[in-house]
Amino acid sequence: MGAAFDESFKKRYRRNKEALEWYDALAMAVAVIAIVFTFFVRIVKVDGHSMDPTLFNGERILINLMKQPDYGDIVVVDGYTSYGKPLVKRVIGKGGDTIDIDFAAGIVYRNGVALDEPYTAEPTYLYESVDFPITVPDGCLFVMGDNRNNSTDSRDSRVGCVDERDIMGAAMLRVLPFGKIGAAE
Repeated sequence: MGAAFDESFKKRYRRNKEALEWYDALAMAVAVIAIVFTFFVRIVKVDGHSMDPTLFNGERILINLMKQPDYGDIVVVDGYTSYGKPLVKRVIGKGGDTIDIDFAAGIVYRNGVALDEPYTAEPTYLYESVDFPITVPDGCLFVMGDNRNNSTDSRDSRVGCVDERDIMGAAMLRVLPFGKIGAAE
């Protein structure tokens, strides 16, 4: 009786140990994912049509919370800004740059050089409330949507030049819909 009980106890102990190892691995994976999504990346929903044809309403993008935004990057402006909701826009100018727009021709200039913008839906004809040329203050970004004539962006005084501290992150990847997974550029 003692040997049979001993063998049964060993089998149960081995089974419990294996289950605990699985639970431990699962807990570790959840902790790592939580840390990554808290400090390094986040998934954001595109709201509206201002980034058509690059990103469409309802799509989800993975943003890098650690990347310093550069020219041409798609960034997410935090929702607690004076405009009141998160904005997904493209970086056109950084601190010290002079941005000018020829609304008749639809051309955007940075420091006197016309930008090559193959990602836009159409030329920039929509004038908002900001007077041009404008010099971007240090520590700020001038951002615009790719759908220039249907975008509330830095041309509108409600948004204006965005403080870099209000940038949540730069887009890395479109994650939804699954059929369109790929770089968000």
